[in-house]
Amino acid sequence: MQLAAIIVSLTLTVVGVALLARAIGQFVRYFKLGQPVPAGTRTDNPYQRSVTLVREFLGHTRMNRWGIVGFAHWFVAVGFLTLPPTLAQAFGQLFQADWTLPVIGGFLPFELYIEFIGVMTILGIAALIVIRLLSLPGRAGRKSRFAGSKAGQAYFVEYVILTIGLAIYVLRGLEGAIHHVEHYEAAYFASYPLVLAFKGLSIGALQNLIYFTAMVKISTSFIWMIVVSLNTNMGVAWHRFLAFPNIWFKRKADGSTALGALQPMTTGGKEIDWEDPAEDAVFGVSQVEQFSWKGLLDFSTCTECGRCQSQCPAWNTGKPLSPKLLIMSLRDHAHAKAPYLLAGGGKTVEGDEKATEEQLKDVPASALAEAERPLIGTVEENGVIDPDVLWSCTTCGACVEQCPVDIEHIDHIVDMRRYQVMIESAFPSEAGTMLKNLEKKGNPWGLAKKQRVEWTKEVDFEVPIVGKDVEDLTEVDYLYWVGCAGALEDRAKKTTKAFAELLHIAGVKFAIMGGEEKCTGDSPRRLGNEPLFQQLGAENVAMLNMAFGEDDEDETTKKPKSAKKIVSTCPHCFNTIANEYPQLGGEYEVIHHTQLLQHLIDEGKLIPVTPVEGLITYHDPCYLGRHNKVYTPPREIMSAVPGLRQQEMHRHKERGFCCGAGGARMWMEERIGKRINNERVEEALSLDPDIVSTACPFCLVMLTDSVNGKKNDGKAKESVTVVDVAQLLLDSVKTPVDPEPAEKSEPEPEPAA
Repeated sequence: MQLAAIIVSLTLTVVGVALLARAIGQFVRYFKLGQPVPAGTRTDNPYQRSVTLVREFLGHTRMNRWGIVGFAHWFVAVGFLTLPPTLAQAFGQLFQADWTLPVIGGFLPFELYIEFIGVMTILGIAALIVIRLLSLPGRAGRKSRFAGSKAGQAYFVEYVILTIGLAIYVLRGLEGAIHHVEHYEAAYFASYPLVLAFKGLSIGALQNLIYFTAMVKISTSFIWMIVVSLNTNMGVAWHRFLAFPNIWFKRKADGSTALGALQPMTTGGKEIDWEDPAEDAVFGVSQVEQFSWKGLLDFSTCTECGRCQSQCPAWNTGKPLSPKLLIMSLRDHAHAKAPYLLAGGGKTVEGDEKATEEQLKDVPASALAEAERPLIGTVEENGVIDPDVLWSCTTCGACVEQCPVDIEHIDHIVDMRRYQVMIESAFPSEAGTMLKNLEKKGNPWGLAKKQRVEWTKEVDFEVPIVGKDVEDLTEVDYLYWVGCAGALEDRAKKTTKAFAELLHIAGVKFAIMGGEEKCTGDSPRRLGNEPLFQQLGAENVAMLNMAFGEDDEDETTKKPKSAKKIVSTCPHCFNTIANEYPQLGGEYEVIHHTQLLQHLIDEGKLIPVTPVEGLITYHDPCYLGRHNKVYTPPREIMSAVPGLRQQEMHRHKERGFCCGAGGARMWMEERIGKRINNERVEEALSLDPDIVSTACPFCLVMLTDSVNGKKNDGKAKESVTVVDVAQLLLDSVKTPVDPEPAEKSEPEPEPAA
């Protein structure tokens, strides 16, 4: 038995280690196929990046949002990293059954740790197996987060872990028996029942059982290694290794998610100069090798857990986009095409020279066939990513927010959109009208710029306009960036007027840019039209810098002495000006109107007094919530309004559900599946609210349209309203006008005595 165990174990070990070394080499060459990233963008602040990595792993910061799943996974992950000493001990036991590790083998704290982590790993993986079985796609269908995942690979990995955990547990029992543990000892607190079970066996039987169990543990470990080394696209296994560099190289060193600003377009690792782009500049991504090396690392790190898929508004409303399946498709395509690219297929490092037939003669036919596939194409075209998948994304950020290994889905989707728009001119036709209007008139509706100030005639106080009523913004506290919707869309204009009136009541000095204001460029950028964003952004930044005027720098901070304060009622404008205009030279202090209103309430400058009766539920705008982490101010404003009773929808805050308007979807028809705004409104109406509130003009439009449709269909009560929180606050702050006192009638003469 011993000889057979040694031969089998050592053979598998040699083969496993050799194949693992080869697989690591393949990964290194594979990631090098990706494009470079701008210097320092992924390696700045290495200390903070290391702290972030340790915090995310030890804290399981994303996984632990999922309750028992995160708890169980923590023990499985820690067991994988810290139980290799038991593998070393198993090798020793092949040659000497009662062998123990030098120094630490009989060290009580070490033995206690092995007992505890060993058992918790078994319980953890058992829990994960049960959760997977309860959530099988066959039972839950599209609602299962495992729909589309490679189930066979997942089962293989899970049962390997279970087998190894059980082998460790059995070996501990056998070790206790062969070392003649007569009474309960702390060192065997978990495995003591097995010690008792094996106690009556002969020394020879115990030795053979140890040889066999050690062989099972070693063989299972290295069979796993062989299988995963032969399948480098096996994300459910490789994420154990790749998650660490993927988290370390994430976009932001402080650990925050890759949301908010989109990354500038790059080519060859350098940002594109839009005034004079290089002749060989690559615009967007049309081939998998045009993704950055971090993109290729992202694809390989996907563990197929489906958390992104379970939160995706497109997938939840019957559309073809699943962030998980998109990343899996890109990963499988990249790995299948890699032999062709490594042999010199496509463009060589030097430039345009194509690979010769001699270079490609040893490339497998499957890799050559994969190289012929278009990255974006229909099923008939054998495309890797269907166009309907690409255009279903609302860029809501739910996938990025939930991903436990920090994959940056939105960046990759927008990169592919950029090529489709800029090079192929292939995008939903309705969006073309929006782009033309922006080019000609600076707003999506194509209205004259003078109409941007029409709303000011509907309020009974003066709204100063920069360049007309005030010379520049040094004369006011805030620039109010009204935005296209806030100035031109009837429903959003109600929010604009309400917020302006609240500022007036609070005595806050503000001004607007009026007709000089243009679209910030949020929609064209997320659609993929980067040049139009650059144009609109540059014009707005130049205008803002002029309006704020020249300002002396503080000698200590090297920043302007007076803050350039902007307040916006639109989260998309807020996000673009705050997070993306710095890329264009515009550094401003930008806040959302709910943040300013909450501050004014706290200061006592706005005092809600009039009750607004009813049950209210709040919809978190994606670009205010997930993208910029503003969750509290709107809720505190509602809490300050007397009479309101708040109730949260099931999906709120970090797990809030999109209205369907982000990612330029506001300007495109929804022709596939259920309308996203209807899904969201049905969730809101299930609470039977009197008021549905939000803090975004896009959300206001989408929710109002759906609620009105439900009213017409008799599925919503006529009294339910959709309002911005600013409107609610104004209703409560404004003191009702007392009714005119009735004219006093002449008193009747008192009767005579």
